[in-house]
Amino acid sequence: MSLAQQRDALALRVDRRLFYGWVMLAVAGLGMFASGPGQSHMFSVFILPITQDLDISRTAVSSAYALATLAAAFGLPYMGRLVDRYGVRRVLLGIATLFGASACAFGMVTNLVLLALGFGALRFLGQGSLMLSCANLVAQWFSRKRGFALSLMALGFSASVALHPPFAQWLIDQVGWRTAWLWLGVITWLLLLPTVLLLVQNKPEDLGLQPDGARPTPAGAGGGGDASSGGSAEVGLTSRQALATSAFWIIAASLSTFSMLVTGLFFHQVSIFESLGLSPQVAARVFPVSALSMVVAMPLIGRLLDRLPTRPLFAAAMLTLAAAMLALLFVRDLPSALLYSVVFGISNAAVQTHMTFLWPRFFGRRHLGSIQGTAQTIGVVGASIGPLPLGFAFDQFGSYRGALMLLALLPVLCAIAILFMREPRLADDLRRQPA
Repeated sequence: MSLAQQRDALALRVDRRLFYGWVMLAVAGLGMFASGPGQSHMFSVFILPITQDLDISRTAVSSAYALATLAAAFGLPYMGRLVDRYGVRRVLLGIATLFGASACAFGMVTNLVLLALGFGALRFLGQGSLMLSCANLVAQWFSRKRGFALSLMALGFSASVALHPPFAQWLIDQVGWRTAWLWLGVITWLLLLPTVLLLVQNKPEDLGLQPDGARPTPAGAGGGGDASSGGSAEVGLTSRQALATSAFWIIAASLSTFSMLVTGLFFHQVSIFESLGLSPQVAARVFPVSALSMVVAMPLIGRLLDRLPTRPLFAAAMLTLAAAMLALLFVRDLPSALLYSVVFGISNAAVQTHMTFLWPRFFGRRHLGSIQGTAQTIGVVGASIGPLPLGFAFDQFGSYRGALMLLALLPVLCAIAILFMREPRLADDLRRQPA
């Protein structure tokens, strides 16, 4: 019996006792956790040793990070098309192999150019491709319960926020920042390669199953399912049709704003706290507080998405981001830093849950990979900009305060646009139009 046949037989055997989508949800959550070496909260711990070792300024490292992230973003639509064409399992296997190798190689950078190339590879494979593939996997296996399922998947990201920064700081203290990256690469391989090879199934329909472990629900029965019909894999706008809607651009711009601001805050958090008199070790340890807030909030937000109108919830989520940025202005000591971390964690939970929920909710599953790839490109462009205004503000004025106050206005404007957004129409005549 081939590996594929053994994998199918295992999936069907598990499905007799437990809907196999929950296994896919666990795999996707593990993937979100394993994306840590490509995330800003991980790089935050490495900024000080990198700038000291390579003798470069914070503006220089922020610029390298921004340009590399921007360049990496434009490969994501292609990655989304690969997922649509070949299925998430084959794509995930390639991503896992290259992501681990990139992490191992990152510890060998010796100048600003190599640093930018390393940033680009890790951001494209981890923050971009791996998260896109995991979100696609869960969206294929769940429809009526999609909001709750995606919120549970995002707990993997919360675990990364909680565990990766202090673990990375411990590795740096023990073996130095360069060897720390070698270990991070090896751990990535151990987590992802066996899991993808043995467990991942692309869609429930490939095994004769249905999303949610039951027959699709008629149109309009659920508050958060596809706006079409019961989550069928054959329902959905093409990428071109999605791009022709105003809803796509409002959602993409809002999520890009979130990516920009959160990337900037994560990237500079240790530096910001240090400028406020807190040590790097203390700054690294408040990441778990944000993560715990995310863990508590995400399932609640996921349940709300399955039951309540999407647009008001999304607008409220963007407003929590503005509240988090304003809370950072009042950090003076450890208690106020912990309070900020709680607000920041709730904000991350609110928007992260929407980030993977909105695309299948409004545009369907049929061309989900292509649509998500295009949208994630826009989001990563925002993330590439994120570190720059804060790094520039510190180098020019010695403070982050003014930049934080101005940037807090952006999510407020996004919330207003979301409330007035028109939902796209998923209808038979749209499905029949050529791509």
